[in-house]
Parts: sequence; structure tokens; C-alpha cells
Amino acid sequence: MSTFEWIIALLLGAVALSALGRRIKVPYPTFLAIGGVLIAFVPNSPSWALEPDLALALFVAPVLMDAAFDTSLRDLRNNWVPVSTLVVAAVGLTTVGVAFVAHRLIPDMPWAAAVALGAIVAPPDAAAAVAILSQVKLPYRMVKVLEGESLLNDASALLIYRIAVGAVAMEHLKWSEVAPTIALGLVGSVIAGLLAARIIPLLLERVTEVPSAIIVQFATTFMIWIAAEHLGLSGILTIVIYAIAIAQTAPARMPARLRVPSYAVWETTVFVLNVLAFMLIGMQMRPIWARLDEDVRWEYCVAAGWILLTVILVRLAWITFYRTTLRVLIAHGIYHPKDPKQVASPKGGLIISWCGMRGLVTLATAFALPEGFPYRDFILFSAFAVVLGTLVVQGLTLRPLILAFGLKDDDPVGAEVARARAVAYRAALDAIEDDPSEEAEILRLEYRAVLMRADDDPNGGITNGELPADPLRRRAIEAARKSIFSLRATEVIGDDAFHRVEEELDRAELSAGG
Repeated sequence: MSTFEWIIALLLGAVALSALGRRIKVPYPTFLAIGGVLIAFVPNSPSWALEPDLALALFVAPVLMDAAFDTSLRDLRNNWVPVSTLVVAAVGLTTVGVAFVAHRLIPDMPWAAAVALGAIVAPPDAAAAVAILSQVKLPYRMVKVLEGESLLNDASALLIYRIAVGAVAMEHLKWSEVAPTIALGLVGSVIAGLLAARIIPLLLERVTEVPSAIIVQFATTFMIWIAAEHLGLSGILTIVIYAIAIAQTAPARMPARLRVPSYAVWETTVFVLNVLAFMLIGMQMRPIWARLDEDVRWEYCVAAGWILLTVILVRLAWITFYRTTLRVLIAHGIYHPKDPKQVASPKGGLIISWCGMRGLVTLATAFALPEGFPYRDFILFSAFAVVLGTLVVQGLTLRPLILAFGLKDDDPVGAEVARARAVAYRAALDAIEDDPSEEAEILRLEYRAVLMRADDDPNGGITNGELPADPLRRRAIEAARKSIFSLRATEVIGDDAFHRVEEELDRAELSAGG
């Protein structure tokens, strides 16, 4: 088949696998990983190549942008202790543990290359965890910890990765020489992300046509990444800071007619990038496998198995140590958490430990290793084995484990949605209170009905419009929208509740010809 036919076949196959995953309640990246293995051994399958330098920008930048845009600063701040320990300690210990195991198994492997491998397999993947967590109702705090970790651990892992790759290139790299550069790079990345968040929205506001606006969104994301890398900054950290910053103002700047299709396109793009990453890495496995002698193949498989086990056990050990230490500090009065639920239960700790599936970022960073890097084939092979192993072992067993433990969610988002809806529709009523027209009275009746059921039905809300499209409804929706902006700014509601009510108002605005 031609390249074009293969692309169509792979995308349709990925859609079918995704549908199967939803049906049997398994994260779709699990099937993508299995599909990547099958591609490697399908006769006459393609062998596409991609410049290693493009891998991180192409695969990681838009995925991080999408994840960071939905991140709540309030939730990050409330959970900064567990998130920061996972981002720093868990990633660091995994990197060290994997590097030690790899070097012991393959003594000729340079330490810098072993550390690079550790950094590649250290960060868990957001897409795989979210695919599982969306199917069950875990406690809200636990979900926010996992989401915060999956967003920020990429930055810490890639920082270690960059240092290790640089050490291989320079052969002799002293910490005293590189530490100031790292510090300046981190500070510079934060400043660059904040500056971009102030400047780029001014450009985006001028583009009002939907296709053009979406293209500019993607183009600016890649431009920020490329500029950061050229300046010696962290592309990941710059993108994360930029996305979190613009997310605070974008809802007020972007009209519903742009926001609704933009969200759909970004979601589709993230899915396609996951498909391409798994397929491309799968295609790299065939030539790697073919180049290896029988004995070396067995050696690589055994080493990859030990590395997979190390990745799983280090996370489990760290979270157990963290929970135990926190409980001892609380028992001795040394630490006083504002929320007693900040310390996970033994069952909750095990669930967090088991949410360590690796995915797109691991594949992209492995692929981004320069040609000629020491033991590049082994690193690619091990990275894919860890991704496949965690997605199959943990991805297939996580949901049954959660159901067996019976962890419950008290649905704080539902309560916040009901509160936000009540405030929003009272504001909408106030906006049209003085209008004596018959249309205004019908609209007031509609909004009063919404208010009456707001507390009882968090998933209910405004209808798609019983009136013809008219400016009266748009004026009421605008008042409602301003009220939820205020609730979010004062942190009365979080970003999850805000986006649910925002989506509801967007549908109503579009139905009113907005």
C-alpha cells in the first residue's frame, strides 16, 4: 500500500481500537501500544522516518498545551505537597533506579546514557490515566494530584534528559558548570511563558475566522516551543506556564463560536498524535529487532523486563514511604495539614502508585535521541517495552482494582456546578428583569425553571433555546458568563465546574445565533 493508504488504515484502525477500549473500559493507549507492536511485524508494513529533533516539538508541545490549558491553579496550589514530591522525588528516584539497573545489566553502557534512559521512562502519561479515571469516580483530590503530576513531571524528567544527553555530547560535564545554566533556563522559561501569555493573545484576538484561528493556535504553540529551545530554555516548562496563564483570560477573550470548534480540534489532534507516536515507534522496533543477534535479543528482553519492574516498584516504594512519613509527622505534631484527606489511605496510595502508565512523552523523548547516541537502539527498545508493559499490566488492572477498593467521590465539582449555575442564571434574570416584552417574560420563566432544579440536577441546565435567535437571550447569557468569571477568579468554583457551566452557556449562545 502507498503511504497515504497506510495513514488512512492506521487512523481507522486507531478509531476502532479506541471504540473497543471504551466498550470494555480499557484506556485506548493500551491498544495503541499493542497495535504498535503488531505494526513492527506486519509483512510489508511501512518504515517511516522522522527527524529526531522534530519528535518533541511535534508530539509533546500540543499535548502539553492541551493538558496545561485545563489545569486549575487552585487545585495545584491545594495539592502542591503531594504533586511536588511526585514531580521531583518520584521522577528523580525512578531515573536513578533505572540508570543503576541498566548499568548493572549492561556494564558497557555509559552512565549518562543510562541516566537518559531513566529520565525517558520516569514520567507517567496523562492520557492513559485520564482515560481510566474518566470511567470511574475516584475521590476528586486524588484525580487532581494525578493530573498535576502528569502535567509537571514531564518538565522535571526532560530537564534530567537534556543534561544526560548534553553530558554524552560533551563527554566531561561538571555540575558546577551546568548548574547556573539550568537555573537561568528555569527562570527564563517561566518569564518567557508569562511574556508569551501577555503578547500572543493580542494576536489571537485579531483572528476571527474559525479555521484561521485554530491554525494560529497551533502555529503559536510550536513557535513558543521552538523559540524556547533556541534560547536554551525548557520548551516544556515554557509551554506549561504559557498555557496555564492564557487559560485564565482566554474564556473572556474568545467567543463561543471559536471556542467550541477549537476544543474539538485540539481533542482530535491529541488523539492523532498519540496514534502517530505509537505507530512510528512500533515501526522502529522492526529494524532494531532485525539487527540484533539471537543472544542479544534475549539480553535486551531481560533487561527491558527488569527496567519495567524497576519503574513500577520505585513508584510504589516512594508513595508508601511518603504516606508513612506524612503520617508520622502528623502524629508527632510536626506537620498540620489543612485537609485531613491530604494523606491518602492505604487503598488510595496503592491506586496512585498503580496510575503509573507511561505513554506519549516517553515515546517522543526516546525517539528524539540523536542518531549515534550510545545504546540508542536499546533505549528505544526499553522505552517501548516500559510503555507497553505499564499500559497492559497497569492499564488493564487499574479499573478492576479501583472498583474492588470501592473508593467513592463526594462530587465536589457537582456541588460547585450547582452553585455556579444558580449565580449565573440569577445574573441572567437580572439582566432582562426590566424588559417588559413577552419574549423576556418567557425567557425569565425558562431561567427560573433552571434555578429551581439547579440544586437537584447538577447535570441539567439551560435548554438549547425555546425562543428564536435574538439579542435578548445573548444579553442574558453574557451577564451569566460574567458572573461565572467572577466566581472562578475568586476561587469560589474551580476550573472543572467553570468549564462545565461555560460549555452549557456556549451551547445556549450558539443556539441564540451568537
